[in-house]
Amino acid sequence: MTVMTDLPALADLQEEYEFLDADDRYRLLIDLGRALEQMPDALKTDTTLVRGCSAAVWVYPTVLDDGRLHFLADSNAAITKGIIALVLLTVQDRPPAAIGATDIEGALAPFDLKNQLSSNRTQGIPNMIALIRQTAARYS
Repeated sequence: MTVMTDLPALADLQEEYEFLDADDRYRLLIDLGRALEQMPDALKTDTTLVRGCSAAVWVYPTVLDDGRLHFLADSNAAITKGIIALVLLTVQDRPPAAIGATDIEGALAPFDLKNQLSSNRTQGIPNMIALIRQTAARYS
């Protein structure tokens, strides 16, 4: 299984993000989205669709051999795809119990997405996080 090896560590990304202007922050999010591994179209179903997002967002969990969760995700909007990539950086390839215990909102707080992006771009973030937490709880 291919993993998100092209994505930087969250701390490194945060450090870079702090020094960028608004346009470059958008570009960084778009690049993050491009670095996500390909999600097969067959997995983009009503079941994997995240509700409440202004753009279509799909998240599909897979279980690695050692029980860790690996998420495939995609969006039909470049910046939203970058946002889901950012969310996944906080939980990707971790055990379900660790994902459940992760303060995803706290990890994302330094990126100040609510003030950096329009409200319609950020309105689905809580739903993305809730879906990931519910998935982790199912596998715990």
